[in-house]
Amino acid sequence: MDCPDCGDETVAFAVPDEYREFTPDDDEVLALCPTCLGLHPTADADPDPDFARVGEAFPSGAAAIPMALALGLLDSLALHRSAIETLLERVERAGADPLLVLDRLAADPEVDARMDLDGRRRQVAQFRG
Repeated sequence: MDCPDCGDETVAFAVPDEYREFTPDDDEVLALCPTCLGLHPTADADPDPDFARVGEAFPSGAAAIPMALALGLLDSLALHRSAIETLLERVERAGADPLLVLDRLAADPEVDARMDLDGRRRQVAQFRG
């Protein structure tokens, strides 16, 4: 699937049951855009999604899906604060540093996020600290 916001090819993934409550409409399959970091519902998931396409800093394994979902919610931090906190805690429990991921994505010249990642990172650090 191509991103409806910027046209780049997305990374489609199945959302495990434990994370559906964090999706906009209890979505089963979502697609993350490696360029604008938009998160969109889609019909088909890649059985082995390549989250490395989002950037070298993007976590793999158990941390990948909660990080992708958190990125998708960052554009509305006020509405999704609790969900973002929970997701980032799960990223940490899976062995990745979500604030470092945000730092590196913000510095990645291939990423043109639809939100101010530096600003969001500061806000997330404040409410998590």
